[in-house]
Amino acid sequence: MAIVYGDRAHNVHLTGTGRFLPPGVITNGELSRMVDTSDEWIVSHTGIRTRHIARGLSVTDMAVGAARAALECAGLAPQDIGVVVATTVTPERRLPSLACDVQANLGIANAFCVDINASCTGFIYAVDIVARYLATGGAKHALVVSAEKLTDIMDFTDRTTCILFGDGAGAAVFTASDEPGGLLGSYLAARGDGGAALRCRWDGCIEMDGHEVFRFAVRALPEAVGKAMALSGRDLSELAYAIPHQANRRIIDAAMRRCGIPPDKVAVTVDRHGNTSSASIPIALDELNRDGRLRPGDLVVLVGFGAGLTYGAVVLEVSD
Repeated sequence: MAIVYGDRAHNVHLTGTGRFLPPGVITNGELSRMVDTSDEWIVSHTGIRTRHIARGLSVTDMAVGAARAALECAGLAPQDIGVVVATTVTPERRLPSLACDVQANLGIANAFCVDINASCTGFIYAVDIVARYLATGGAKHALVVSAEKLTDIMDFTDRTTCILFGDGAGAAVFTASDEPGGLLGSYLAARGDGGAALRCRWDGCIEMDGHEVFRFAVRALPEAVGKAMALSGRDLSELAYAIPHQANRRIIDAAMRRCGIPPDKVAVTVDRHGNTSSASIPIALDELNRDGRLRPGDLVVLVGFGAGLTYGAVVLEVSD
């Protein structure tokens, strides 16, 4: 599925970013005392050195923190937001939705709210959804917030998964505008017949076929980048940054190499935060933004993959 935003009534711009990372941290050394592994093995196989853990914090706490930061960055008040889309695979309960909890905590009185679950691709899917709505005049401003407490669904006796995942939240605000630029195109896809490669087992904990996930990712990410770039009408050589899902450093390196994107243009946070599922892309986006590495006119591709199996990419031009 694809959309070219320039064909719609309005262009859609990224106007604010935010993140929340809980203060608790689990090091590789701590994990090596829990399962049969070592710092050397984890770093060499995944690139991860630390990951955050939300001790005493809920998914809602993290989502609200990231959303508040994104609103402040955009210079908007809660009542300015007309759409809230939240993404998570670790909701606190079946209902109400995380999006409604964010609305209630921040006083976003004028918005409709919905959660989606596309696993680690959730932020990409959510951006496409709100962009379609904003582009057709349904609202002026939308908030996307991705929050994950993956340590709640870890089996800390399974070294193939517990070394990978951490907790955190990222958020972004998007605004409809008549100004050119902004979101230029996207590509979404899924391969439901591969769902067994990454899923929650009977007790709710994640299980994964790492080899199959790797093979899928290094094919899916280049496909998504290529299709989204083609739809955007821009050339890969124009890219300032690629922000991939932060699953594993080996996957990032292999997939970006196949895309033809040089390492100095690839945002990497997995070493410090681990895999935070749908929150990983907006967390990395906010880091680039607040570090001053995103400049007006920069071309950026966001690309993810996850359980489902799902994958997709969004191309955006940074606004003034």
